[in-house]
Amino acid sequence: MSRDREGRKLSRPSSHRISLLRNQATSLFKYERIKTTLAKAKELRKFAENLVTIAKRGDLFARREVARHIKDKEVLKKLFDEIAPRYKERNGGYTRIIRVG
Repeated sequence: MSRDREGRKLSRPSSHRISLLRNQATSLFKYERIKTTLAKAKELRKFAENLVTIAKRGDLFARREVARHIKDKEVLKKLFDEIAPRYKERNGGYTRIIRVG
């Protein structure tokens, strides 16, 4: 029996939605903070936290897995060399959503 998939559609076709999440994750890792809508932020949190968890492993396969989503090599390097080691002892909860206005 099929079940409903979790996650928001964000009023976009799937390819556009995936591109949006990849681009926002790249910006989040590059600038370490971004402004976006609440719905996008909640989806981005799931996506980005999974990438950080994979990056914490630090091996070549982890780098290739994350590189499927993060195309910018400088951001990929920053994620593995600066961001992932920062959260080595933490099991999830790497991001927070702060409402503005």
